[in-house]
Amino acid sequence: MTCVKLGSKTDGFQRRGQAWFCTTGLPSDMTVEVGEMTFHLHKFPLLSKCGLLEKLIGENSNEGNDGCVRKLPDFPGGPKAFELVAKFCYGIKLELTASNVVHLRCAAEYLEMTEEIAEGNLITQTEDFLNQVVLSNWKDTIKALQTCDYVLPHAEDLQIVKRCIDSLAVKASKDPGLVGWPIVEHGPMQSPGGSILWNGISTGARPRISSSDWWYEDVSCLSLPMYKRLISVMESRGIRQEIISGSLTFYANRHLPGLDRRQSISESSIRLEPRALTSPLTKEEQKHLLEEIDSLLPSQKGLISSKLLFGLLRTAMILQASPSCMSNLERRIGMQLDQASLEDLLLPNLSDSVETLYNVDCIHRIVEHFLARDQITGAASPDVADDDQFLGSPSLIPIIKVAKLIDGYLAEVASDVNLKPSKFHSLAAAIPEDARPLDDGLYRAIDIYLKAHPWLTESQREELCRLMNCQKLSLEACTHAAQNERLPLRVVVQVLFFEQLQLKTSIAGCFLVSDNLDTSRPLRSGLPISGEEGVWASAVRENQVLKVSMDNMRMRVSELEKDCSSMREELERLTKGRSGWSGGGRKFGSNIKSQICTTHEDVISKEERNTLKKLEKEQLKLTKHKKQLSKDM
Repeated sequence: MTCVKLGSKTDGFQRRGQAWFCTTGLPSDMTVEVGEMTFHLHKFPLLSKCGLLEKLIGENSNEGNDGCVRKLPDFPGGPKAFELVAKFCYGIKLELTASNVVHLRCAAEYLEMTEEIAEGNLITQTEDFLNQVVLSNWKDTIKALQTCDYVLPHAEDLQIVKRCIDSLAVKASKDPGLVGWPIVEHGPMQSPGGSILWNGISTGARPRISSSDWWYEDVSCLSLPMYKRLISVMESRGIRQEIISGSLTFYANRHLPGLDRRQSISESSIRLEPRALTSPLTKEEQKHLLEEIDSLLPSQKGLISSKLLFGLLRTAMILQASPSCMSNLERRIGMQLDQASLEDLLLPNLSDSVETLYNVDCIHRIVEHFLARDQITGAASPDVADDDQFLGSPSLIPIIKVAKLIDGYLAEVASDVNLKPSKFHSLAAAIPEDARPLDDGLYRAIDIYLKAHPWLTESQREELCRLMNCQKLSLEACTHAAQNERLPLRVVVQVLFFEQLQLKTSIAGCFLVSDNLDTSRPLRSGLPISGEEGVWASAVRENQVLKVSMDNMRMRVSELEKDCSSMREELERLTKGRSGWSGGGRKFGSNIKSQICTTHEDVISKEERNTLKKLEKEQLKLTKHKKQLSKDM
């Protein structure tokens, strides 16, 4: 920290309890009381520098030496500042720094230590140091502005606060890569002028800082009133809103614990040496700070992360912030709900009147804000009849993301036994039906809810199942639902019907794709949808698989027909062979003929019967395959 030394004498003050004494050897002839501290001093050094004390003593000139006591109850800076003023009047060594210059400047103005009283008086000394040294250095300006909180009325009257804030705003608005000041203090490898040293020789090169967030940490140590004024001046100077938003995020994370405990400050953002954090704020102070930060947040979408907004909302619930503050945060979150994650939505329920684990009502209100904004921006619900437009329109991507997000949220909260069916139903029904390309996520949430609430009546189960469209379930979901005993019977029948319909459509579609891939429409499948190209590729792959299966079936039928033909030929050959054996047997004796013919006939009969059985089985298989092939086609 830069400093300027004043005075040349050694320290001649001694403290005894709550009193200061001058050790010059002369008895004290004047007593000044500042707060709880008493200063036993001499008139001459003080009156030669301080116009106010000269007036006060002149007004009571009839008093004796023992009665010269003056009280300064509202002295700016308190006893510590008056001690430094007294040392200045006595010519004792002291240092002007950024930490005490504001207090000394206000004290000098209070005591009227002008040039008319004495040349080189304290007003001139502090004013020169403030303008020439402190305001030209980023760190010193921050420190001086911090000390203004303790002497605010006097610092405001002297325009010290305004000058410090204007100086900081000017420095923050400049491109840090174009200037070598004021961000980084010179170290062992950097000269006092800012250039980089090599073996003690200045290279002329200056350190460059390209990041626009280099000042976030420094200004986060300011009090809220000072910080608000600084941000206001920065906005008036045209600093981009995303930079202002980043500073607000840093400030909120520093002073409001619990917003995002996993977030850590990167080492690259720490420009100054570590400083001790200020004392923790009380609950009321945190509540006031949160409400003020909410008023400072920009209204544009995406400038503040959804994670921070959810953290502010969660903290507002804990601190019991004003309803207007929480409603405003819910509205801000609703504007960019498509950028949130499932973890963000899991807000705990802190109300004593509700027994549910998560605050479902709050999420419902946020969804309504999102849908209201979506209607205002003109992103109306799509018509599912045109799948290409539905999957390809960029304006539909946010609402599709929100639908998937809410389905995941419903699956998380569905296991809460205290969650009423009406709340589950209202939140699920808040999402337009056309916003869900597939209802697999909604089916999963309903299944979890039915499992966690086995006491629901049949009518309640049917009402929940009406939320999903069985035609928009994938083949995998249909297979699971067809075997799900928790679903009402009517729903299971619908699922089975549409499952068969999808199978027939898929088999028919494979032939359409094989004939003309360009004119075929993408079919729904159980694969996740990630854009028009992904759905098209998935449908083509599925149709190719079905086509291969049909080709294999045709080959199997052809093989069965060949087997049947070969069996007929074998049967005819065996029949001819039997007649040949019968004619040749007449040349042998009657006994031998009878024995040979009997044995041969038995053998032929067995082979014939086995062949006929095989033939019947193969013909039966062939008939079944042909029927199945005709049905599939």
